[in-house]
Amino acid sequence: MGRARKIAAGLLLCGMSQAACAADAALDTMFGTVNGLLAQVIFFDIFPGEPSMPLIVAWLIVAAVFLTFRFNFVNLRMMRHAFRVIRGKYHTADDRGEVTSFQALSTALSATVGLGNIAGVAIAISIGGPGATFWMIIAGLLGMSTKFTEASLAQMYREVRPDGRLMGGAMEYLSKGLAEKGVPRTGKTLAILFALFTILGSFGAGSAFQVSQSMGAVQTQIEFFREIPIAYGLLMAIAIGLVIIGGLRRIAHVAEAVVPSMVIIYVCACLWIIVSNAALVPDALGKIVLEAFSPIAVAGGMVGALVQGFKRAAFSSEAGLGSAAIAHSAASVKYPVRQGLVALYEPFIDTVVICTMTALVIVITGVYNAPEYESIRAASQGATLTSVAFATVSDWFPAILALSVVLFAYSTAISWSYYGERCWVYLFGERYSILYKAIFIGFVVVASVASASNLVDFTDLLVLSMAFPNLVGLYVLSGKVKSALAEYETKLASGELDREVTSRK
Repeated sequence: MGRARKIAAGLLLCGMSQAACAADAALDTMFGTVNGLLAQVIFFDIFPGEPSMPLIVAWLIVAAVFLTFRFNFVNLRMMRHAFRVIRGKYHTADDRGEVTSFQALSTALSATVGLGNIAGVAIAISIGGPGATFWMIIAGLLGMSTKFTEASLAQMYREVRPDGRLMGGAMEYLSKGLAEKGVPRTGKTLAILFALFTILGSFGAGSAFQVSQSMGAVQTQIEFFREIPIAYGLLMAIAIGLVIIGGLRRIAHVAEAVVPSMVIIYVCACLWIIVSNAALVPDALGKIVLEAFSPIAVAGGMVGALVQGFKRAAFSSEAGLGSAAIAHSAASVKYPVRQGLVALYEPFIDTVVICTMTALVIVITGVYNAPEYESIRAASQGATLTSVAFATVSDWFPAILALSVVLFAYSTAISWSYYGERCWVYLFGERYSILYKAIFIGFVVVASVASASNLVDFTDLLVLSMAFPNLVGLYVLSGKVKSALAEYETKLASGELDREVTSRK
């Protein structure tokens, strides 16, 4: 009987496997066609030759530069004050929100600090050379101004729902803000587009991609998950479900604990490699700076390195996409721009710190141009290339990288579930929230057994598409943010903000 059951189970699994493969192939074909059309718009090359400059990257860069000058380099001027806000220095009795400023920052960071910090950086340097790191840092610093604007507007236009929960983000400041400017229909249309892009993007880029990529890293260390991949999907689904069912407060509490831990683990591992190769650090830094302006054997020369650096920063920090604004809208602060200042630290931590750590490891170990790793670079296997770099120090270091990948993927998934859920509620109402969560968790499981790469690419394209409606809102409403910032700085200079804290005590 036992053998018969095993044979029957085997036949059943075989049939299920064949059905899954057929469905997987059908999905791949359908979305492959759609992806081609979307990519023609999003990655339209605005340069006639080499190097290519995708429209979406240019759209994000121009906005970041514009907003940096618009707010007189708020990204650098206000960092010290922003750090004091994060520490709770300016908490007052008038603060209103669902989570603290730090919890909102942790939730937003948990979405941005992900596999792009590990795999994407390695690919960028492989293509653009060490000089791409320099431009990546510059783009990260500029992106701080974009995040400041998004978070400030999210606070200004958030609303309290009938159930007491806050609703805020690009969908709110697009619909309400543009209505104030006399174009309510345009604002509503852009808000709906943003919400749709976010929902669909969360299912793939925020869920399926995170699980499938992290599973690949785990399978190199744990053979069990190579043999039964669905077990990994189920474990992740349970771990994610236990958090997201509890709503923002539970997500924020988990993010508050996980984000600092995963950042410390990964940065410490990188620092260990850097310190172990201390003699090579000056040469690596020299390459990063010199090759930013005179790259060696890089397609497109200096502009090629610049494009790769800006691409990685834009895709890693999500500055300009409007996603993080949803998390920041729920923060408990008295002044909207105060949370905007807290948001400055997102691109700084994500890109300037973590991505730079990865870049230094890649450059110092030399894996980005070593002939023996050409096949890995040709296949754009960034995570594998970073793993090889880690292995140059010790055989067990890739295990630390695998742990980091799992934590990064997990934190990204729980935060993106919140982004998608808020947009779902915006379109369909609060009572259907549980349906969205069920679908999201379903994608987690499916991602462990299916390999419809074009489906994931489709959602990646939609995530990038979020920048088109979002940046329209930032341009149009930047004047309101500028006025609020000027008023806030006047109160700060006069000591009024400090007196508010003193009176609370």
